[in-house]
Amino acid sequence: MQQRPPARASVLETLLLGVTVLIPTLAQGAILRRPRMVRLAARFDTNRSANRTLANLRRRHGAGPVSITVPGRRVVLLLSPQDARHLFSATPASLTPANREKAGGLRHFEPDGVLISPTEVRPERRAFNEAVLDWGAPAHRLFPALAPRIRAEAQALLTRHLDSDRPLGWDDFSAAFWRVIRRVVLGDTARDDHRITELLAALRADANWLNLLRPKERTREAFLAGVRAYVERAEPDSLAALVAATPCAEGAEPAGQIPHWLFAYDAAAIATYSALALLAGHPEHTDRVHTEIDGTEPDQPATADALPLLRACVLESLRLWPTSLAILRDTTAETTWHNGTTTPAGTGIVFSSSFFHRDAQHLPYADEFEPDAWLDGRNQGNWALAPFSHGPAKCPGQDLVLFTAATFLSALLRDHRALLLLPRRPLVPPAPLPHTIDHTALRFALTPK
Repeated sequence: MQQRPPARASVLETLLLGVTVLIPTLAQGAILRRPRMVRLAARFDTNRSANRTLANLRRRHGAGPVSITVPGRRVVLLLSPQDARHLFSATPASLTPANREKAGGLRHFEPDGVLISPTEVRPERRAFNEAVLDWGAPAHRLFPALAPRIRAEAQALLTRHLDSDRPLGWDDFSAAFWRVIRRVVLGDTARDDHRITELLAALRADANWLNLLRPKERTREAFLAGVRAYVERAEPDSLAALVAATPCAEGAEPAGQIPHWLFAYDAAAIATYSALALLAGHPEHTDRVHTEIDGTEPDQPATADALPLLRACVLESLRLWPTSLAILRDTTAETTWHNGTTTPAGTGIVFSSSFFHRDAQHLPYADEFEPDAWLDGRNQGNWALAPFSHGPAKCPGQDLVLFTAATFLSALLRDHRALLLLPRRPLVPPAPLPHTIDHTALRFALTPK
């Protein structure tokens, strides 16, 4: 049977994709957000323009993949939920997460991370990640020990805010959340280790340039040496201690998996802060969240099924404003898509997160805050919604991240409500929610409920 290639975007369509999709994505920073570019993107709602371009492409060429011309590279854009499902379910069998561009970025700070690992060592590194992160378990073994620390940092942030005359802003929130991240991942003595976070940020800033910059070897080694020191210290009730104690295969590179956890946890801070903005603009959901929080004791043992509505709010924040702007794969074998078209090995595959998450053609509540869709089954099995990816390469830290975010928010909101001060155009119905948001510009007042 003769193979049929995907539809090809015209020169004009390719230019439009470059202007509305590629340039804004790269400008904002795929690995570390550039605040000025994020501000500019939010001002012009660039994700809405990008999604409109992709929807028009689908109308002209159909729902199958569309090939675009990139010098020296075969690249295909996915436009249908059926192909999204194949993308995730066939990873890593014929679609590797170690995409060329992704590897060029992540090698700056996590050269041994599972996502960019060679095929021959990926299984053992994935297995090690799942073991430490308790993937598939009813609850992570560290939940009871971590909950008091998360609540303590949230309470310290709340106290600082209430004692000052300033609104709660991103810088203070991010600093508090990073104290949580370092305590969870590295141990309590890392709480104020700002240097390790700064080294990671410097490496991530270079990683934004993907393959265009060489890694800074001295900076990377200083960062990785700091990570290894925490593993050697193995502070109790930390992920670093579990890394030190978990048996693994020879090629697992245990300490080399930690940089990705730190990197991914930073995205959780953005999602948590954005969820606070959504709750501030939707008082009916805030009332329900308060009812949920009031039904738990402050020192109640932490479980995986606690605070389901708050977890759903964080998932909805990630749906509305994905922190992974695109999910990338490379084909390792000839791949056939749902419409019968095929792509050869070595093709770059692009899943545009915002396009799929806000696709009104397949999602009736695309531009609405609908946390219940994560609770009542409407989002279940929807492979086009991928806040933590899907399939065999799905993030094994999802439960730990959602637990951290929900616990942090519950401590902030137990006795207070969030009032959104900025932006001046609040995120409230009936206006559709923007497709692009500048989380760094959000400002809150936390007032007694």
